Amino acid sequence: MRLTLILLLAMLFSSCERLLFQDDMSSIDPFENFDYLWNEVDQKYSYFELKNINWDSIRVEYFSKLYSEMPEDSLFKVLASMLVELRDDHTNLVSPFNISMYNVEFLGPQNFNFRIIKEHYLGSNIQYTGSLVHGFLHNNNIGYIRYASFTNGLSDRDLTYVLDIYKNTNGLILDLRSNGGGSIFNVPQLLARFVDSKQLVGYFRTRNGISHSDFCDKESFYVTPFSGMRYQKPVMILIDRGSYSATTFFALATKAIPNLILVGDTTGGGGGLPNGGQLPNGWTYRFSIGQLLDIHENNYAEEGVPPEIAVNFDWNNMAVDEIIERAVVEINSMTK
Repeated sequence: MRLTLILLLAMLFSSCERLLFQDDMSSIDPFENFDYLWNEVDQKYSYFELKNINWDSIRVEYFSKLYSEMPEDSLFKVLASMLVELRDDHTNLVSPFNISMYNVEFLGPQNFNFRIIKEHYLGSNIQYTGSLVHGFLHNNNIGYIRYASFTNGLSDRDLTYVLDIYKNTNGLILDLRSNGGGSIFNVPQLLARFVDSKQLVGYFRTRNGISHSDFCDKESFYVTPFSGMRYQKPVMILIDRGSYSATTFFALATKAIPNLILVGDTTGGGGGLPNGGQLPNGWTYRFSIGQLLDIHENNYAEEGVPPEIAVNFDWNNMAVDEIIERAVVEINSMTK
């Protein structure tokens, strides 16, 4: 685990990046602020080529909307709309009166309703352990664990307690639907419970040049097994378009771990490492400056990691979660 954190910190602060965002708070001129933001994105954003974005054309389109002494809210709309062209939920413009965002979850159907799970699957047997909500399914043969957000801390004590409860099950369901991400450091901590040897699960690389294709050498990301309680039987990882950022990272890493299987819809993406700075007028911004690659160097993390088993929620039946049902079927088929 320590090696993993060192690798991540090295990537964030290595001399290769040299991504120093200046703190210049002096001008309210709309043209100056536009040029500053456009140039920052042009020199540091990491997904122009993958998304086939013509940033020069976008400059022409949005620069034409500027005029001298335009109101702040009008300038904000122009700059925010320009950033939305990146189609990246790690991209935001923050002013004292508004925050821009892309809303990537709207790219797919909603596939999660926790009331259905509590009412029709877990019932009175539901347990709450730290950041985890869990219980038995299918005559106690399958364990269900809900982790709602990677912003919520995970303790080794809680993970050991929960996994010990389900150690004799045929398989687990780890529900990461509508998990919008959070701390990247919680990803290896959770993955460490499902591997039995040190495992390469992906790579990072950071934009570091003027050309849109300029990147540092890739940094390897490894997961080291936890020294105590681990779970080696089948684990169905439930995902959907609301599974973003650190959750996409987790989903991508599972591609390298045979007993972890993705079920549901494609994740929302967010594999890019975000960073940001400040405009001359004091507004702040962020966008993706790095890329996450799988072990085969596939670069699909930003536009979403696809499931091995595709299933969508049927909102016509509010007593059944089709994605959980399919996960149960898959576990049972693997243990016959």
